Amino acid sequence: MSVPSPVSVVRLDEIAVITLDRPKANAIDAPTSVLLYQAVHAAEMDPGVRAIVLTGGGDRFFSAGWDLKAAVAGEAADADWGPGGFAGITEYVGRRKPLVAAVNGLALGGGFELMLACDLAVCSHGAEFAVPEVTLGLVADAGGLLRLPRRLPRAVAIELLLTGRRMDADEARRWGLVIDVVPAADLLSSAIALAQRAITGAPLAVGAVLEVLEATETLDVVDGFALMRSGELATYAAVAASDDAQEGPLAFSERRAPRWTGR
Repeated sequence: MSVPSPVSVVRLDEIAVITLDRPKANAIDAPTSVLLYQAVHAAEMDPGVRAIVLTGGGDRFFSAGWDLKAAVAGEAADADWGPGGFAGITEYVGRRKPLVAAVNGLALGGGFELMLACDLAVCSHGAEFAVPEVTLGLVADAGGLLRLPRRLPRAVAIELLLTGRRMDADEARRWGLVIDVVPAADLLSSAIALAQRAITGAPLAVGAVLEVLEATETLDVVDGFALMRSGELATYAAVAASDDAQEGPLAFSERRAPRWTGR
């Protein structure tokens, strides 16, 4: 009897819905990490996909992070997690399609870091977030140490990283880590609706936003402008001369919906 894959993909028009379903806690070992990368990368390369939604199977865990049973069995912290780093995306550079996390429950350790690597997130009322690595003799080095201090007030980030305290859904929304908190029954539809709103613009322009955000995240404004004007950011540089850059103003003047071509 074959074992179901822990990572599945369903296409809904222009949106790819990726589900991590590895009972009981959607914990991630190295093979699962590679599967997550492959699913996200395939969607990224698919011209028919414009956005990705990532969620967990079941209603209790989005992901408990690193599979500690695998660790006890010998999987090292520096195992080969695949080209995208732990969980497939925590070190994935160059994504140009919006990635929305639909957090259906507990996002702990690497599961929280997986969510932080997404562009946008919504969560259910029962969701909780924590980086408890220090309580296990580890550190949150799959993005928690780097991304939390940039997404939260520094003192709050340090508190979470040093204490392992759980943050509930309402607090996550107050700090802007999630866009909305919704009933569990509405979570996936809310995430898909958010993804759809994120791709109403021209494909090149959407990709350019993600490219510039990624490239300038650690730069000050002066250096950020210098990089944007340098011509080194290919997607951003292509926007001004694109057909869509002409179609947008034309559609506005003709009071009709734009017909994007992605060129």
